[in-house]
Amino acid sequence: MFDRSAHWLRLAENVLPAGVNSPVRAYRAVGGTPPFIASAAGARIVDVDGNDYLDYVSSWGPAILGHAHQEVVRAVADAAAQGLSFGAPTPQEVTFAQRLSERFPNLELLRCVSSGTEATMSALRVARAATNRDVIVKFEGAYHGHADALLVKAGSGAATFGTPDSAGVTEAVARTTWTLPYNRSQAVRDLLSGHGSEVAAIIVEPIAGNMGCVPPQPGFLDSIVEGCRSCGAVSIFDEVMTGCRVAAGGASERFGVVPDMTCLGKVVGGGMPLAVYGGRRELMSQVAPLGRVYQAGTLSGNPVAVAAGLATIARLDDDLYSRLETLGAQLQAGIERAIKRREVTATVQRVGSMLTVFFTSGPVVDFAAADRCDRDRFARWHRGLLTRGVYWPPSQLEAAFISAAHTSEDVERTIAAVDAALGD
Repeated sequence: MFDRSAHWLRLAENVLPAGVNSPVRAYRAVGGTPPFIASAAGARIVDVDGNDYLDYVSSWGPAILGHAHQEVVRAVADAAAQGLSFGAPTPQEVTFAQRLSERFPNLELLRCVSSGTEATMSALRVARAATNRDVIVKFEGAYHGHADALLVKAGSGAATFGTPDSAGVTEAVARTTWTLPYNRSQAVRDLLSGHGSEVAAIIVEPIAGNMGCVPPQPGFLDSIVEGCRSCGAVSIFDEVMTGCRVAAGGASERFGVVPDMTCLGKVVGGGMPLAVYGGRRELMSQVAPLGRVYQAGTLSGNPVAVAAGLATIARLDDDLYSRLETLGAQLQAGIERAIKRREVTATVQRVGSMLTVFFTSGPVVDFAAADRCDRDRFARWHRGLLTRGVYWPPSQLEAAFISAAHTSEDVERTIAAVDAALGD
């Protein structure tokens, strides 16, 4: 089934760490050979062995319209024909910024970059400059890119002083990143009441997606935004995953909570390397050449990526989000029926078109709960899905994504595969 993929993996392991360019692609969490993908269209992907799958990875979120959407591909081709990159301003990037500021009113000024890591790293630099403070606060289980200051796990003590979560991250860097449990409003209030004058920013995934899909509990996001406002810190929503995914204005619109700064990526780039950070004018005026915060990028806002982003955003209307909500509810209900029928210990959590099947009793509200999942059971289920033509994220602690290219029939086929795989 995976002969050619196995061949390419052997070749890749000679030139790439574990044969991949991002760790989860190695399938170490689920076992087996990762399919090497040859092509994709709509809701389907095809690997080099000719196996056809219904795709719920969606390039980890960007493919909200489905793969190789005709209008997006045409926009990219037209832009590429005019030149790949100029290292100079273009009208298209101005239009792109205008379109995003219409959807995210707190983006009074924004800057384009090429990755979510660059966006979060830069936003935190702005926050530190604006507050003249060193400490940033993040939440257990959250992933905000691979910048040193964000690869930190919880340490000990009331203020949860961090410790490095990756080799190569220094203790000195980790000491200025403090970690709290996700969805604990009182923990936020307690930390800020005792140490608020030291905190430059709190950064949060408003819907956690990198410990699986974990929605915010009532009041949690408000505690962050209001707490930061009261102590002069900067609230940052990392909407790289959720921006334009769960609503036109992301999780901020969906939950009615507006932070000081927002980071965007994935969907807004239409599948191309493009991300954004921005916020209130007085904060973003810290960025060079207006201010002393240096950040630059040769390919930032390049015309090909911006063309993909504009073509994608233009098609994200109320009808599309309603359709995604309907498909998401159909998939969730079908999986829950299968779980009940098979008498499996599992719970399904969903926000819009983001969804995770946790192999644990629910609800999952934080990383500690997610970490109790039966990973071996998930791995067996994942292999069962793959053999039945369903391409699911190869990690228990990741969210799956539905695209507008999926049909109700696709979802029913997926539910049948889920049910069969639960019986393996």
